[in-house]
Amino acid sequence: PEWDTVTPEAKNLINQMLTINPAKRITADQALKHPWVCQRSTVASMVHRQETVECLRKFNARRKLKGAILTTLLVTRNFSVGRQHTSPAATTSTAAMAQEGCKTVLNKKSDGVKKRKSSSSVCLMGSTESCNNAEEEEMKACKQEIIKMTEQLIEAINNGDFEAYTKICDPGLTSFEPEALGNLVEGMDFHKFYFENLLSKNSKPVHTTILNPHVHLIGEDAACIAYIRLTQYIDGQGRPRSCQSEETRVWHRRDAKWLNVHFHCSGAPATPLQ
Repeated sequence: PEWDTVTPEAKNLINQMLTINPAKRITADQALKHPWVCQRSTVASMVHRQETVECLRKFNARRKLKGAILTTLLVTRNFSVGRQHTSPAATTSTAAMAQEGCKTVLNKKSDGVKKRKSSSSVCLMGSTESCNNAEEEEMKACKQEIIKMTEQLIEAINNGDFEAYTKICDPGLTSFEPEALGNLVEGMDFHKFYFENLLSKNSKPVHTTILNPHVHLIGEDAACIAYIRLTQYIDGQGRPRSCQSEETRVWHRRDAKWLNVHFHCSGAPATPLQ
């Protein structure tokens, strides 16, 4: 029933493709040059499909009506054959059911279309939930990556490894920390002093624990993490000590690599002066 609503250009292309004689059949190169393909902006996109949809609805309704009529005839014939074994009440009830089936088909011409639409809605809902779950998993993975990078940075500090520290930090790193007496420090020279004169020469164990880390994603390539840094160390008299600081670090991803671009430290000095 839909063939009557197909555009002449589309009919022409289909007929040429379905030609039995291979010599007369359209080639792939010719098909690409056909107006329905190469001029799709002015031909294919201008087709109005409402008439096609109406034809499909009418065809679907006729098909269902035909099925209901055949069912009614079959039931009637069975009643005629087995009338002696069937009570009048049962016959009336079954006939009423068949009649009701016919009415239902006539009153719901677009029932098939509605069912397909409902199924599409379910599929769309399922795909949306899948996208949301995938997005949540991606966010969790990104937050875990920020926590891991922060742990690597602190490990480089504890080990006195300035080279590893510079690979994780941006060259223009800015910071507020107790060692700078509340001043904004920019660059790596200020931190290099502590690495060369204290951290790299420390032979005593230092252990750091990150408590209550909170990561905020700022777009796809930026993140901020806030946490409490608990450091355990051995003082000059060989006694175990602990100090605590509150830190916030800002990370920026460049060329698929996270770099620490700013941090703020308050409380005890991040580097215990032994």
